[in-house]
Amino acid sequence: MSTPIEDYAVLSNCRSAALVSSAGSVDWLCLPRYDSGSMFGALLGDRSHGSWSLRPADADARSTRRYDGDTFVLVTRWETSTGIAEVHDAMPVDDGDSLVRRVVGISGEVDFVSEVRLRFDYARAVPWVRQVGRDGEHAILAVAGPDAVVLRGPRLIAVDTAHLARWTTAAGENVDSVLSWGPSWQPAPGPFDVDAALQRTRDWWAEWAGRVQSAGSHAAHVTRSLLVLRALTHAETGGIVAAATTSLPEAFGGARNWDYRYVWLRDAALTLAAYIDHGYLDAARRWRDWLLRAIAGDPADVQIMYGIAGERDLPEREIDSLPGYEGAAPVRIGNAAVGQYQADVIGEVMVALEAARHAGVEETSFSWALQRALLDQLTHWVDRPDNGIWEMRGDPHFFTHSRAMVWAAFDRGIRAVEEAGQDGDVATWRALRDRVRDDIDRRGVHTGGWFTQHFDTDEVDASLLILPQVGFCAPDDPRMLATVARMEETLMPDGWLLRYRTTGVDGLAGDEHPFLACTFWLVEQYARSGRRDDAVALMRRATAVANDRGLLSEEYDPVSGRQVGNTPQALSHLALVGAADALDATAPPTD
Repeated sequence: MSTPIEDYAVLSNCRSAALVSSAGSVDWLCLPRYDSGSMFGALLGDRSHGSWSLRPADADARSTRRYDGDTFVLVTRWETSTGIAEVHDAMPVDDGDSLVRRVVGISGEVDFVSEVRLRFDYARAVPWVRQVGRDGEHAILAVAGPDAVVLRGPRLIAVDTAHLARWTTAAGENVDSVLSWGPSWQPAPGPFDVDAALQRTRDWWAEWAGRVQSAGSHAAHVTRSLLVLRALTHAETGGIVAAATTSLPEAFGGARNWDYRYVWLRDAALTLAAYIDHGYLDAARRWRDWLLRAIAGDPADVQIMYGIAGERDLPEREIDSLPGYEGAAPVRIGNAAVGQYQADVIGEVMVALEAARHAGVEETSFSWALQRALLDQLTHWVDRPDNGIWEMRGDPHFFTHSRAMVWAAFDRGIRAVEEAGQDGDVATWRALRDRVRDDIDRRGVHTGGWFTQHFDTDEVDASLLILPQVGFCAPDDPRMLATVARMEETLMPDGWLLRYRTTGVDGLAGDEHPFLACTFWLVEQYARSGRRDDAVALMRRATAVANDRGLLSEEYDPVSGRQVGNTPQALSHLALVGAADALDATAPPTD
């Protein structure tokens, strides 16, 4: 059995991320970026695919863990028969591309073992390793292809293809291990002041979290979710990745394994809205700048997703060097969905940029020209079927959610002209907006009264919960109430909301589990349509599946009680924030 997904805590320096198990093993780390090849890949295999275990030698040692306040400095406390010690794990925010693991003696003495297996490029390269320490410093240098890593700390001895260190930490002692990445053709990264790096990292995260506005009645979950979104936002480029991992399966043992370490315009736009609602206008400005760079050029070439710096070429391929999480194969890097047409994306971008404008982010001639060009392109695509928000790999259809987002795109363009004084072809946009609405009213509503997944089915889809969020209809519109009733009847077999029934236009074999973001969208719908008790109860159940560090993956298996899919998932966390905000906005007044 692989380590349960919910057992992992995440570390981040806002350029990449590491996953650390409660047993003290770093099982996923890609440097220098989220989408780089893994050097620790045990998450998608076993320890032979790369891992770094740091824990007491006592097999019966007991651990508890926490983040050091509102940070991503992880503190794991170990209790043994001989003493107590803590491991403080962090990725310093401003000291290169490094991972720090500090052992702190609390009481008595604790014997520790550090076992390191470096495997570069998704375990396809076992590096050449040599001792390079001098003047009393212990260090190894590992090199393979373009990658080089220096690991400083207790003396590591080669044992087969691993390196081991053993030592005893007494009360009051600190023992540091520092892994630093650099290009193999440059001088090896040098040492740095670990005390100062850890303190700067704590201070940086705490200062950022301290600026959260209106965290509300679910403050702990909202703050941690916003921190996760920041941890997935690249410090230099501003690109917001959908998750820190690739190929964690949507169904255990299945083939629905996708690479989420890229920037989906939709997810990034929704993240932007969450940032804005909680006071982070600087993030809104930086993401808009990222957007302008990424999609600059012919608007006909706009993609649904890009690389972290705006790269367009993200070819999907299967690699056999990693066997997959619990054998779920294939493991994929890249994502073929980059070539899909998803009609909702321009609408998501226009909604987010309107929110930024209302929050005080001023338009520039460049930023509005881009939006106008996107709308002009959408006039040519207005009658084009698409693959939908869920990236269906079957035939294109007129998905109702996609059509509603086309409506929203033209609607926001019209409002920018009429309310914000921008220039644009309002007459054309208004005619198309009204035609799309009429199209949905005629073809996207079943005779039973509910909105349908697409125009050629009677099925419903959880994405329809977005319609009232963007103002297409009111939350208590009879069609929305009928849609929710139909979802409860067909998409909630275990009390958790599926995205859709995979027997329809999915185009893939196998099944999947309830999508956590959809459940949080349902919380928001319940709250805003007068079903507050249902909203509160569902919110309580949904937040309870976060792990002990407040992290959520993509999906949840209510039968086994396990998290499923890539983690931590931006869409799950931003939907949680939206649900919490809706509950606070609809709370009855207090005396």
